[in-house]
Amino acid sequence: MLVLVAALLTHSSAFAQSSEREMAIPTQRMLNRFGLERAWSNQAMINPARDTVRYITVDEENVYVQTTAGAVTGFDTSSGRRLWAVQLGRRDQPSFPAVSNNNALLVPIGLHLYALNKFSGDVLWQLRLPKQPSTSPETDDDQVYIGTLDGSVFAYDLRTINRLHTENKLPRWSLEALRWRYKTAKQVTTPPISTGRVVIFASLDGSLYSVSTTVRDLHWQLETDEPISAPLAANNNYLFLAAEDLNIYCINKESGVVRWEFVSGFPVRIAPRVIGDDIYVTPQRGGLFCLSATSGKQKWWRPNLVEFLAATRTQIFSSDTVGNVVVLSRKDGSALGTLPLRSFSKRVANDRTDRLVMATQRGLVVCIRIQGEEFANFHMFPERRPLLPEFEPEPTK
Repeated sequence: MLVLVAALLTHSSAFAQSSEREMAIPTQRMLNRFGLERAWSNQAMINPARDTVRYITVDEENVYVQTTAGAVTGFDTSSGRRLWAVQLGRRDQPSFPAVSNNNALLVPIGLHLYALNKFSGDVLWQLRLPKQPSTSPETDDDQVYIGTLDGSVFAYDLRTINRLHTENKLPRWSLEALRWRYKTAKQVTTPPISTGRVVIFASLDGSLYSVSTTVRDLHWQLETDEPISAPLAANNNYLFLAAEDLNIYCINKESGVVRWEFVSGFPVRIAPRVIGDDIYVTPQRGGLFCLSATSGKQKWWRPNLVEFLAATRTQIFSSDTVGNVVVLSRKDGSALGTLPLRSFSKRVANDRTDRLVMATQRGLVVCIRIQGEEFANFHMFPERRPLLPEFEPEPTK
């Protein structure tokens, strides 16, 4: 009888996911109107009876889905093939969105920071953190950084981490890899950003800090009238931050000098997104602004939008107040139409590529692209785009 009940539960779960898949996936007829197509769809590892998707993140190679139970699934961003799925930590521990570099995926769960091989899912190392994290981590060639609830940023030496892992001393001897700790007055509120020379982060005390990556010296400190209200955005030379005074600031990374300010008129809780010379800002109840990264001047504004999702060469994808995906002209922000995809409520604010990536609460992931464009357009790191083969044209007869 127990075997029969278990079989029925498994069958019911599979049937529910199959039904959701058939009902939720956008049809080609729906996408044709905008010159789009479904690149792929696939299912993340999840227990649909009790767990939901907590975060979905992307980079140029992969898509990563994290659940409330600590399961992490990696998909190939081009084909949608499920590469791996792992369980990290205990169920229902607090966590933050994973971040990646060229080879590793960093996942903070509870008091631990896990590093996975982002192509195989193998655990590379595991650190035990001295304080509860308050942000996602950041890494450069030499160190990994993470902010905590007590106002600290901890910097760990990657070479020491790898040595300790080889000696089978992690996570017990994690403190041996700690290079420095910088303490602010209140909780660290933004994931650190490293330039290799300095690491920059914000605190609830109303300041933005730039600290030397090697010796922990304060490089510069910028005090705002109100606390910084959203994660930082950046391009090669400048930072873009939102504060509770309803302003957006552009700041020189090296000097901390403010280049321009923009008054949004509403609180900003979501990180601005930088695509080329365009910055997309979505204040609460304030619509979607497109600003110039160079001057801070408003290029266009569209009301009733709550989140930037992705950008192609000619289109912008955004969420409206009822959960539809709204397609806009990138040139002037005019509305081209909507996609009724409210069941895909977990959405990526994709400033890395031109792919629209979303998931349902039960882990069904879909990726949408421009018709015929098999190779993604890279926004943040265009130099990483693989070289495409050139074919000699056929001789004319």
